[in-house]
Amino acid sequence: MLDAACEPYRSAGLFAYHFARGKLRTDPVYRAILELGLLLGRAHVLDLGCGQGLLTAWLRAAERCYDRGSWPHAWPPAPRVFSTRGIELMPREVARARNALGPASDVSQADIREAAFGAADAVVILDVLHYISLDAQLEVLQRVRAALPSQGLLLLRIGDAGAGLRFRYGQWSDRLVMLLRGHSLVTQHCRSVAQWRAVLRECGFDSEAKPMSQGTPFANVLLIAHAM
Repeated sequence: MLDAACEPYRSAGLFAYHFARGKLRTDPVYRAILELGLLLGRAHVLDLGCGQGLLTAWLRAAERCYDRGSWPHAWPPAPRVFSTRGIELMPREVARARNALGPASDVSQADIREAAFGAADAVVILDVLHYISLDAQLEVLQRVRAALPSQGLLLLRIGDAGAGLRFRYGQWSDRLVMLLRGHSLVTQHCRSVAQWRAVLRECGFDSEAKPMSQGTPFANVLLIAHAM
């Protein structure tokens, strides 16, 4: 499945291909989305801060592998996602996504603080919200809630600011990756898991926290939140 998900990025250049391969191979959140069946029954997915569109590529590859029968027997079926929309701030990332995913892909270049979200069954935000202010985080989450139906799903991965050294190592690594991808450094606005869950509750979500840094030295946590 890794090969199938990464192959489209060959046309987007060496960096795009090798970044996709490294990220999808080592980041546990992509495996968890499939292994835990988190997007089952979610036909319309909105990916905020989608980068070069890895989630879309991963879901497409999963569906193909499932249909071919090359699927882990212990896993639930691959999700059948009818549409995946992505919103990404950086034009370079948008260009890579469109190049790899093709003209039918729905990837918009916009700021999630201002872009219209429309309607979705699930919203995915991976390692993004700490780049915007605390007030802006609240506003984005409120608009995400408005875009979802009752029991709609939000998958929000964050770094746990209460995790000490592992969190600080994650911050350092994050800054390095941003520089390697050609982005400027920005102030990070982070919270502990308890603080994030309180904000989600304020915005109309019931959430559970799942560690999501297996195999890495980071303090990442996936918040699985359902709209109340």
